Amino acid sequence: MANLGFIGLGVMGSRMVKRLLAAGHTVRGYNRTRSKAVGLLDLGMRWGDTPAAVAQTADVVFSMVANTAALEAVTGGAQGVLAGLRAGMIFVDMSTVSPTASRTIAAQVAATGAHMLDAPVSGSVSTLEEGRLSFMVGGERAAYERVLPILQDIGPKVTYVGENGLAAAMKVATNLSLAVQMLAFSEGVLLAEKSGIARETAVEVLLNSVIASPMVKYRGPFVLGLPKEALFDVNMMQKDLLLALEMGRQLDVPLPTTAVTNELLTAARGMGLADKDFAVVFEVLAQLCGLKR
Repeated sequence: MANLGFIGLGVMGSRMVKRLLAAGHTVRGYNRTRSKAVGLLDLGMRWGDTPAAVAQTADVVFSMVANTAALEAVTGGAQGVLAGLRAGMIFVDMSTVSPTASRTIAAQVAATGAHMLDAPVSGSVSTLEEGRLSFMVGGERAAYERVLPILQDIGPKVTYVGENGLAAAMKVATNLSLAVQMLAFSEGVLLAEKSGIARETAVEVLLNSVIASPMVKYRGPFVLGLPKEALFDVNMMQKDLLLALEMGRQLDVPLPTTAVTNELLTAARGMGLADKDFAVVFEVLAQLCGLKR
């Protein structure tokens, strides 16, 4: 059992902590809004007043935050993770962030004598709760081997992809497909519907066809009714697409479907739908072709 720290107790982070506690680990957590931690405190999680305080009492500290700016905020400054690290510790960031920024922070971590891994995840809330979440990990191989059993307490599939920043890059390369697939699925449903096929029937056929990836099976039904709480909203999805487009520009990789999908998400924001699950791209297309829910 390990002495762990965890920073970022949002939708995914809080559920990860639950699995770590259930596995018998000691966890001290921090979140900008403490009220989100109440349920975890009831389960035995300890509280840290700052990211530095969390790091000071842990052997391995995790972070799961919204974006690059949030990661920089929780790592830097007198109260940040870097201020609490000790030689030999491991800092594991599971956020979806800029690979360049991740490498920069890894160098800052190394200067303290600690080690950093970027370990973003692939999967949704339901995947996590069912114990099927998968990780991609970048950084020193020895540090990876040390934290592997802990990561497997969260999700069973962990793949080492190479040096620092490569897992962050792999996550961006993975996430662009989420939005692109959702857009293609929406196009198929709307084309069928305007041909005279009931929307529900079109969804049923597509979800039982060869195009039904795990993501489409999970999110496809959202075209019939969005969830009350967005699991991955438009702003978060567009953040990932912008990271992908920037990487594409830097690496000379054209990303045409990503670029088009990004514009549809911009339209969603313009329509006041930024806080909806990114499956709302269907609504944008539906209105463009004259259909309503």
